[in-house]
Amino acid sequence: MTSHNIIQLYENNFKKCSDEIALTDYFTKKNYSYGEMATEIERLHIFMADCGVKKGDKVALIGKNNAQFVITYIAVVTYGAVIVPILSDFNPNDAVNIINHSDSVLLFADQKIWESFADAEFEQLQGAIELDTRVLLKDFTADNKITAALEGMDAKFAERHPNGFDSSKIKYADVDMDDVMIISYTSGTTGLSKGVMLTVGNITGNVQFALGKKFHVYRSRVLALLPLAHAYGCAFDMLTPLAIGSHITLLGRTPSPKILIQAMKEVKPHLICTVPLVMEKIVRNQVMPKLQKQPLKTLVKIPLLNKVIYNKVKKTMVEAFGGCITEVNMGGAALNPDVEKFLLKIKFPATVGYGMTECGPLISYERWQRYKPASCGKILPGMEVKIVPTDGSNGKTGEVCVRGMNVMKGYYKNPKATEEAIDSEGWLHTGDIGFADPDGTISLRGRCKSMILSSNGQNIYPEEIEAKLNVLECVLESLVLEDNGRLVAYVVPDYDMAKNNGWDIDAIKEIMKNNLNILNSLVAPYEQVSDVKICEEEFVKTPKRSIRRYLYPANAKVIA
Repeated sequence: MTSHNIIQLYENNFKKCSDEIALTDYFTKKNYSYGEMATEIERLHIFMADCGVKKGDKVALIGKNNAQFVITYIAVVTYGAVIVPILSDFNPNDAVNIINHSDSVLLFADQKIWESFADAEFEQLQGAIELDTRVLLKDFTADNKITAALEGMDAKFAERHPNGFDSSKIKYADVDMDDVMIISYTSGTTGLSKGVMLTVGNITGNVQFALGKKFHVYRSRVLALLPLAHAYGCAFDMLTPLAIGSHITLLGRTPSPKILIQAMKEVKPHLICTVPLVMEKIVRNQVMPKLQKQPLKTLVKIPLLNKVIYNKVKKTMVEAFGGCITEVNMGGAALNPDVEKFLLKIKFPATVGYGMTECGPLISYERWQRYKPASCGKILPGMEVKIVPTDGSNGKTGEVCVRGMNVMKGYYKNPKATEEAIDSEGWLHTGDIGFADPDGTISLRGRCKSMILSSNGQNIYPEEIEAKLNVLECVLESLVLEDNGRLVAYVVPDYDMAKNNGWDIDAIKEIMKNNLNILNSLVAPYEQVSDVKICEEEFVKTPKRSIRRYLYPANAKVIA
């Protein structure tokens, strides 16, 4: 494994892979080679220098996943500035607050998003540039230096490179491992956004681990599904593949199942990074119903035929992912136990990892061949894990704490939050409840803040109850919450299933009543759920598809 930092990896790889395709926008089919990308990066470096941007200055970026988003992101970090990526679905007021709180001096933004900032007041911002066209959106300087820098960029580039840009002479910023590279503002389930300061060392640790595990190799194909402004998609759909010479195809927006399947068929990706919800929908809606039909339902009970059928199912699933998939990496939430059992049975190359933005993001991972059921992989090299027991636990279960090379520098301009998250010995308190095996394999049970302490002192992990409820008939998703000492389940029915079966609301109510009886037969006495409330629409989620629990039950639209 290379000892170079991430910026040096880009400098070396862009020289080596100049003629290889780096980026493709799926819907426009526009391609950029590594050489063309390096040329665009050089132009942006000239622009930032003329704007007076210095090493360590903050540059904000907000827009959809496309080639210009990637080029701008890499241009900022290879210049030595700090990138402030903002999720495009953030509320405009929140996005403006992030731009101001981060002290960003430049903003690259999608035109429509910029228009949503109408009449916003910016504190440090000197200029805003349209992400795709590089057109000036606003110059806040008294001497119009942003306007002049943008208008003079072409002439400056031609003067500096009269024969065209020679990518073999790339020289990027000299950075230290402890330099801040990214300030990532989280939008987690606590409802509060904090600026996570990720260093060059944090990102290099993630990328080097991924390269060592061959997440991506030279000329491998990547289909970027996740938001690149979020730590998970950023690290493994963008930063890692660009360090090795992979070809990234960018979908640009959250795809429908039909578009996703078509894109995988065309791109034939080698690795897919996604959230469990996507895998669960594929298995539950497209695979399991076929296995329940006669005669398959009978044939899978016959040992030899069972193996033949499951091999065929695995082949069908691999083909659905494009036919070249080596692994599907899932993170951001727990995988449904029934879906996990099915994937293990057919030996589908899928694994579940664990991470958080504060670790840039990876904490634990294991290759699918060695993956332990119900776990989220083994703690990474260079990282440590310890469990801090909670009240009512058995001493083995408690808050997961980690420390090591991937742990953030802290929260930007928020020393109080930093001290609350990282203790004096360097342990990051993740807020997750779980346990660790002697070999460092981590298994999670839920979040500290969602854990419920029963009247007899038992710890109740609502996520475990929800996992059992979510596999029952006509349940799309659920939340188990405490209400005056009782457990109440808020359920979003699978309305598509109900429509296909002709079930009205009365029929759904009967199904949920039966589900409640089944659920209570599966859980411990202290985990009994007293009532099911039927909700009209899906729960609000974070970009990594975790339900924003803090919004409920206040925002639950209960219809029965």
